[in-house]
Amino acid sequence: MLIGVDWGGTKVEVIALAEDGNELARTRAATPWSDYAGCLELIASLVAQVEESAGRTGTVGVGLPGSLDPRTRMAKGASSTWLNGRAVEDDLRRALGRDVRTSNDADCFAVSEAIDGAGAGYRVVFGVILGTGAGAGVAIDGRAHSGPNYSAGEWGHNALPRPDITEIPGPACYCGQHGCLERWVSGRGFAQDYMRHAQVDLVGPAAVTAREVMAGVRAGDRLAGLIWHRYLDRLARGLAAVVNTLDPDVLVIGGGMSNIPELYAELPDRLADAIFSPCFYTPILPAAHGDSSGVRGAAWLWKD
Repeated sequence: MLIGVDWGGTKVEVIALAEDGNELARTRAATPWSDYAGCLELIASLVAQVEESAGRTGTVGVGLPGSLDPRTRMAKGASSTWLNGRAVEDDLRRALGRDVRTSNDADCFAVSEAIDGAGAGYRVVFGVILGTGAGAGVAIDGRAHSGPNYSAGEWGHNALPRPDITEIPGPACYCGQHGCLERWVSGRGFAQDYMRHAQVDLVGPAAVTAREVMAGVRAGDRLAGLIWHRYLDRLARGLAAVVNTLDPDVLVIGGGMSNIPELYAELPDRLADAIFSPCFYTPILPAAHGDSSGVRGAAWLWKD
């Protein structure tokens, strides 16, 4: 049995899969924010729950909201910044009483979609998560490609390509830089762009969601439409750098923004105009497993 853990910033989800990928058990709970020891205890508890439900024990793979230094094995680049500098793998092994394999959560997403999702049958899968943040992972032949620095797929922390004067320096990012793609093309970034121009408070009860902005687009709201087209332009510019560099066989989109059907109707032409090549044949597909891709990919870390 293969157990996957998605250690997210807002929730921890655990799934148990049979060797053929069939789901045997699943559970989730809210992440104890900024409580590292509490997270370890919660993960151990949730793993025990799915093992009890499935009636057997299994291997454990964990998707992290960051990655590990390949030499020191300390966590780095985590959006849950209180994980950074921690010996996460060793601590998970102690908490669970067994060996553990870890990978970046976006890499787990890409692996899941490559093995039995929208990217199945494609050799090089670039998986993009457009949710609260914006991340990406690379899967080659069904396995995560991390690189010598465990930095492959950190697409969301590249600067927005070819910014105009209104996009410089760009919003501040938790990583310490300004203008990261994450701040422009995440669902939160899309909604905040609308709020800035609608003069709506960026926090509090007046906050607007990406779903509400898209409702305005469909209702013909002029500002919402302008924000949407600018979002597509920024996303196309960001993905053009990926196509020009890696030219993956397929682009698979996950996260809340992946549920917008207009994305698949309008993004291909925008992306075709933004890349160097005069031709663009790459499929852009929604994730087959939706929000479950990350946790399934974590389980697949033990698929040899």
